[in-house]
Amino acid sequence: MEAFLHFFKGIRWQDVIDIGLNSYILFRFYILFRKTNVFRILIGVALLWIFQQAAAFLGLIVTSWVVQAITTVAALIIVVVFRNEIRSVLQTKNIRAILWGVSFKQPQTPVQMIVESAFDLAKRRIGAIMVIQGKESLSEAVQQGIPCNAVISREMITSIFWPDNPVHDGAMIIDGDQIAEVGVILPLSLRQDLPSYYGTRHRAAIGIAEMTDALVIVVSEERGTILAIRGNQIQRVLRPEELADILSRHGGDEGRHDAAQTRRLRIEAATAAFLSFLVITGAWYSITRGLETLTTIDVPIEYMNRSPAMEIVDTSVSALRLQLSGSDTLIRSVRQDQVRVRIDLDGAVVGKNTYTITNDNISLPPGLFIKGYQPATVEVTLDTPGKKMLPIQADWTGKLPENLRIASVQIEPSRVLVVGGSRILEKIQTVYTEKISLDTITSSRSISVNLALTPASLKVGPGYREKVMVDIVVKPKETK
Repeated sequence: MEAFLHFFKGIRWQDVIDIGLNSYILFRFYILFRKTNVFRILIGVALLWIFQQAAAFLGLIVTSWVVQAITTVAALIIVVVFRNEIRSVLQTKNIRAILWGVSFKQPQTPVQMIVESAFDLAKRRIGAIMVIQGKESLSEAVQQGIPCNAVISREMITSIFWPDNPVHDGAMIIDGDQIAEVGVILPLSLRQDLPSYYGTRHRAAIGIAEMTDALVIVVSEERGTILAIRGNQIQRVLRPEELADILSRHGGDEGRHDAAQTRRLRIEAATAAFLSFLVITGAWYSITRGLETLTTIDVPIEYMNRSPAMEIVDTSVSALRLQLSGSDTLIRSVRQDQVRVRIDLDGAVVGKNTYTITNDNISLPPGLFIKGYQPATVEVTLDTPGKKMLPIQADWTGKLPENLRIASVQIEPSRVLVVGGSRILEKIQTVYTEKISLDTITSSRSISVNLALTPASLKVGPGYREKVMVDIVVKPKETK
């Protein structure tokens, strides 16, 4: 559980956008190219990439290299070989459909195509008989049919009943989504109660309906009307919705099938989106975590919540040396100001305070991890601020030439106000200048010298400068 939480702590907001964007792009590829040869080849390339990653993980160097080369070539083959198919897919889509359109619209079902064909034939005054087979076989009731076994389409139905077609006077047998036979001769009904204007086409339709459980659709050539006949029931159809309802009831669960098909497509799209997310997440993890890079940086230590009544007068170290790990991309992009080390001085006392460094003291960008740090502890000396007026004394180094001696030294100003920790100021009685070399002094002179304040936490008080003038008067030594 700790490793799981540690993993999610390492995810940056940039990683979330990166994964989401590429997952959506992969999902759009699926939506645009599903059921095409391009999509099948892309699946093959993806499997090659997974195999290459597995080979690299197992240390199979040559196998990984060969598969990587094949994957690269395969990607080029897709663009070259299937460029026409890719172009045709993209040309049929508008920008909205390419970027975010997801259509769950089904291709036209047999019911829809039969309805549209029937009303189109009626509008053109083209006669037709369409026998939609039920559960019973029609082989013993019909004669002289020509096997067709073609998929139902509006164009196919229209062309079969077109007046110039040799089989247009016969009936069409429909079984499921197939046109089974055309040019079929049907038995005529012997009923005496039929209207006088019913011709041979209508009597043939009623005859097959009386003998079987088939549904027969008749289009009148003279009147442009549509009849639906089943058993002894003859129903005139005025609207496409009526005919669609009759056909659906004859087919049983056609409507439920369409709804189930739509649900299946929605589930398929949701599954594709989820798998796209998993694939991109896996690729992101293999790239960002699979290749670990180490780096060492020195980070200045920041101190927080210091009491206003105290000041830091000394620390054991000024920076913490961190050893970090992460992906090569993150390591190369990390900036110094993104890594911070903080120590909370709340509760610190006057004097020396020792703090043990933990991971909680270190703030890193997501995706980077701490491998180690030095030192493990930091000592911070605090003191209350104070002021003290101290005399200034010159600090000499080297020797005067043999024939000279220092007659007098005057420092201006002779005293300086020093600001710093009270405990430190208590131990200091004199402030010295920086080293003045006597080797270079051959005559009297005035020298501007900086004050040497030790420790560095001491500062010159307001109204005073860090430089003083040292007037040196030298004279020849008296000879005996």
